[in-house]
Amino acid sequence: MKSFHILLAALLAAAPLRAQQQLPHTSEVVTVTAYGMPLAADHSATSTIVLTPQQLQQSPARSFGDALRDLPGVEFYRRTSTLIANPTSQGLSLRGLGGTSSSRTLVLSDHIPLNDAFGSWIHWEEFPILTVQSVEVVRGGASDLYGSSAVGGVVNILRAEPDRTSFSLLASGGSENTANVSALANSIHKQWSAQAGGGIIRTAGYIVVAPWQRGPIDTAYNAHIANGSLFVQRALATQNIFVRANAYNDNRANGTPDQTNADRIYRYSLGDDITLPASTHIAQHITARVYGSNNHYRQSFSTVNTARTSESLNRLLRTPAQEFGAIAQYGITARNHLTLIAGADVHDVRGTDLEIPIPTGTLTNVSARQRDTGLFSEALFDRNRWTFSAGGRIDHFSNLDTRGTITLPNRTETVANPRIGIVYRATSNVALTGSAFRAFRSPALYELFRTGQVGSIVTEANANLLSERATGWETGLQLAAPTHDLTAHISYFWTIVNRPIIAVTCTTAAQCPNLPTGMTLTYGPNLKQRENLSQIRSNGVTLDAAWQPRRWIALTGGYQFADAVVSSNSAQPSLVGNWIPEVAHNTASANLRLAQSRLGSLSLIVRTSGRSYDDDANQSLIHGYTRFDAYAEHAFGTRLILFASGENLFDRTIQAGLIPQVTLAGPRTAEAGLRLNLAH
Repeated sequence: MKSFHILLAALLAAAPLRAQQQLPHTSEVVTVTAYGMPLAADHSATSTIVLTPQQLQQSPARSFGDALRDLPGVEFYRRTSTLIANPTSQGLSLRGLGGTSSSRTLVLSDHIPLNDAFGSWIHWEEFPILTVQSVEVVRGGASDLYGSSAVGGVVNILRAEPDRTSFSLLASGGSENTANVSALANSIHKQWSAQAGGGIIRTAGYIVVAPWQRGPIDTAYNAHIANGSLFVQRALATQNIFVRANAYNDNRANGTPDQTNADRIYRYSLGDDITLPASTHIAQHITARVYGSNNHYRQSFSTVNTARTSESLNRLLRTPAQEFGAIAQYGITARNHLTLIAGADVHDVRGTDLEIPIPTGTLTNVSARQRDTGLFSEALFDRNRWTFSAGGRIDHFSNLDTRGTITLPNRTETVANPRIGIVYRATSNVALTGSAFRAFRSPALYELFRTGQVGSIVTEANANLLSERATGWETGLQLAAPTHDLTAHISYFWTIVNRPIIAVTCTTAAQCPNLPTGMTLTYGPNLKQRENLSQIRSNGVTLDAAWQPRRWIALTGGYQFADAVVSSNSAQPSLVGNWIPEVAHNTASANLRLAQSRLGSLSLIVRTSGRSYDDDANQSLIHGYTRFDAYAEHAFGTRLILFASGENLFDRTIQAGLIPQVTLAGPRTAEAGLRLNLAH
């Protein structure tokens, strides 16, 4: 096992993006840190994918979030690009556990959760792209370390930190009047290091409503995004103290003149990494973080007539939210065989929903607070052919301090989530893995008291929602053939989620017993409510493989089969056996990369997804698709790279949703630009 000092290097060191004209060998060791300690891939009991700096840089995707779609089994609530989609549709699904816009996957960076404080969706363009070093995707529940929302897994974003004085620039433009400019400056002076980055993304977008259903009222979805980041660090003899701040501003048009949304987020964190005095056989480390954010979100809704020739504004809303958190963690490694981690954290959120129906103008003003306090520990023993890991966490979660026009019940839950794992390296080329876990997700404030709307479909909140509880296990086989530069990992997984939160269609009052009283409601396909079903289950197989027969050619890819269905529901037995909405049973991707120092590099990507359903009743079938993307670049020395890329090269019509209209994913797009890297 890597020593604990390598853990510090893995967490604290990062290199700037540079031109790479030769492909790294697939057999090179990949270190994963998302589980609190660095582990080589063949020492980890979890199924993990690492997106390297080169893979991120050479992705044809025009947004950071869309780059993750190239991984099999990584699905969003909608197929629409994250660059134009409404933020409230950006829930992330792993292991086939989709079905809600609030994410069942936790997104982290430097131990700090990044899911939206109010709705738990994800703002993928929040950080300047040049500040992102690499991404780790850990599949399977991880509440033993991170608490709520880590039901399907964890996405750990590793941020670049300055290691020398340098300047980087990314500038590109393309179809749909899309432009992307990002800059990053690093400075080193004695024990001080600093980094400043920022970016602007703009796109005129496209009309998402299918051509055969469009009307004069339909306009292009578009986005205007600005982000900024500042990082300052002071290195002392035994510790590194830093401060980080981020700002994000987002304005989007949602397909008609009156439907818009905007978001403004300010995020900060203070941290200290302390290396305690070490003996010959013992290394100790303390990690401390204090963080917070301030989020101002607003959106307008309208009613569009059947012919789609006119609309009328029907609701305005604002949802300001503030969060504060703190983390303290102690780690010790003894004789490079035993690593122990223990810590505590607290996460506090205050969210407010301000809604003005039009034309009545009666203000709905609801404010509530959520607090999650957790204690966690993790132990790992690595010796000879065996690696054992065990951990657990106890969360004390509360909904409290409700104010305003709607009364929400105060609720407190105490949840225990253990995890165990084992790895047996039968030979230098073969490893067997197994793990089991418990995980949970508390309902977001958005699900408890904010009404959602997509076109004419209204989804009512539910103040009586309970937390989701998941139990799962997986077993796997890791193979490596270094002489042929071939690696593969196949795993079988099984997860059940009790009390899953899903938007249920309310055709009768009995189907949605928690609808607000005193309201005039029209039951039918246009009315939904978030409800706790009895149980959903997802089980299946994942395969990840990489092969590099020559230094200049590499093939990576993967496949996931997930039988994700409603397995039990006493209130509506007719839903049992239905597929989980927005989850395809089959997904796969492949990436062929070619690189030659004189010519440059070329990446060809194919992604395919099977059919899925857009509703809980499985009446709205979304067809499967296959799409092809490409990326090419050429380096002029070590400082300048010119690149071009294309998505959906054959301009396939890809359905994104069917309710209430047929909406489409992106058409064929093209982009070209440059990367400039200057170092002192």
